[in-house]
Formats: sequence, C-alpha cells, structure tokens
Amino acid sequence: MKYKKINVELIVPADEAQEVVAALNASLDQLAETHAVFGGDIETVAFEHRGRQRKSALAHTLAAGESVASALRTAREGVEVALRAVV
Repeated sequence: MKYKKINVELIVPADEAQEVVAALNASLDQLAETHAVFGGDIETVAFEHRGRQRKSALAHTLAAGESVASALRTAREGVEVALRAVV
C-alpha cells in the first residue's frame, strides 16, 4: 500500500500558538476516527517576521489596473488639450 505525507505550515501570532496547536490536535483526533492516520506531530518554531508582507498576484494585478486607468486618464486629458489647441 502506498502512503502520502501531508505537510502543512501555518504562521500565527506567538500568543495564539498554543490555542491553535490544541485545536489542531483535537481536529486530528477527530480525523483519526474516520481515516487511517499514522504518526505525525505538531511542532512550533519561533521566528521573527520581516515585517514587510509581499503582495499577492491579485494585489499586483489590481495595482497594474490602477496604473493603466491613470495612464488612460492622463492620455485623454492630453488629447483634450491638443484638440482645444487645434480648434
């Protein structure tokens, strides 16, 4: 029989870590009642977050859309000024 190992990484505030571990252990106990679960443990590691969050692909897409909209408004205003100068 083949098995697969499932790795899950969660990042939570340090003051909530114990509560999250307790909830995960309870969920794993319930899961073990209906599925064959072998071994495993929950490990916590303290680390310092760099403080700067990376933008998601959606955030980059929205920012690009805003840039395009701004560029189109600027171009429209330029065309309006040019038309007024010609007329």
